[in-house]
Amino acid sequence: MSEEREVLTWETFGVAVRELAEQVVASGFDPDVVIAVARGGLLPGGAVAYALGTKGVGTLNVEFYTDIGMTLPDPRVLPPLMDTSELPGLKVLVVDDVADSGRTLALVMEMLEGQAAEARSAVLYAKPRSVVRPDYSWKDTDLWITFPWSAEPPVAGARERPAD
Repeated sequence: MSEEREVLTWETFGVAVRELAEQVVASGFDPDVVIAVARGGLLPGGAVAYALGTKGVGTLNVEFYTDIGMTLPDPRVLPPLMDTSELPGLKVLVVDDVADSGRTLALVMEMLEGQAAEARSAVLYAKPRSVVRPDYSWKDTDLWITFPWSAEPPVAGARERPAD
């Protein structure tokens, strides 16, 4: 793996989210609900929802990456599960930090198929190898990305993750 990285700072994050929201507006899509894919999509999802003036926000917690370049065999949805029973008739924007392999985004979009009137996806970064091309992306890159919210290890003494 290359040592070169794409580094997103907090300052650039604000610019990226605003530009991503502007793409959504320019396309004419007006989501009723923003669904953030946890954990990486929590901050972008909330920020995009604010930028769009969308008050309906939900989360889906999907685990796939376990470490840099290391994944589970398949992405899996973790509890608590989002109640999708109120999505019929609504336009949904799914937001995540990155479409790397695209498998997490593909899983979420598949889960929403037939649930929402329309679902589109937005990510800060899209990678060319992704199996899904997001409807909106701020930047394309081949590099590993360092996000400001995950640049540092957990605080000493923080709960350790159980082994998979």
